[in-house]
Amino acid sequence: MSLLPERVELKTPEQIAVMRRSGKLLHRVHDMLAEHIRPGITTNELDTLAHDMIRDEGAIPNFLGYQGYPATLCISVNDVVVHGIPDDRPLGEGDIVSIDGGLIVEGWHSDAARTHIVGAARSSADEDLVRITGEALWAGIAALATADRVGRVGAAIEDHVAEAAGETLSHLEGFGGHGIGTAMHQAPDVMNYRTRSRGPKVRPGMCLAIEPMLIQGSGEWELESDDWTVRATGGGRAAHVEHSVAVTSQGLLVLTEGDGGAAELAKRGLTAAPDPLAL
Repeated sequence: MSLLPERVELKTPEQIAVMRRSGKLLHRVHDMLAEHIRPGITTNELDTLAHDMIRDEGAIPNFLGYQGYPATLCISVNDVVVHGIPDDRPLGEGDIVSIDGGLIVEGWHSDAARTHIVGAARSSADEDLVRITGEALWAGIAALATADRVGRVGAAIEDHVAEAAGETLSHLEGFGGHGIGTAMHQAPDVMNYRTRSRGPKVRPGMCLAIEPMLIQGSGEWELESDDWTVRATGGGRAAHVEHSVAVTSQGLLVLTEGDGGAAELAKRGLTAAPDPLAL
């Protein structure tokens, strides 16, 4: 492991292999949660399911206790964009539910988020929100494959959202992705839109969590009194998706995707790096 001048942690192939184990377990946790999402279930119940599975697999939930956070997952419903705290309110038909979680295997972190619609969508606008947010994530990941600097990721996400949604969706300003490795949040910042900074150079061994967060209508938001919950205030609903991705000398490996990103990257003319767990 080495450090770039920007204090970006570079991982060895052996360390990336452990991060892939962490990411693949997190993928399985998200798959399990997807099977349980239905009207009537509470976000506390989903949180307990995730906590029990992570612990049963010998891993550690990395959100629990992080800067005092009280749960294993962040579960954000409807107009909550990110960092929603699980509670006992049941989910309803048509709710939009973003689940963000992470875990640690042998000291190495993973982080991923998915957005679900509970049962049938309330509107085509809700379906578009979830679809475009997912597409934006893969646009950012694909850009990383050929990027010279990390800032290209945010530019690609911004361009995709503008083309697909026009002004109907807004980015959650001030929030973005991050480096990941021996800690859940590391340098560099990975914003979801263009900024003045081009970011550090993209190099093999760099691992990033890329996570678009989109809101219907205006992107206005407020932080609630719990100092965690970020709620949209313009009347729209929100979606949040995320993958942890490793840059290797053989291409990208999407650490938190079941196939390592092979299928989605192939749609974009790219070949995923060999999966060390499949060798």
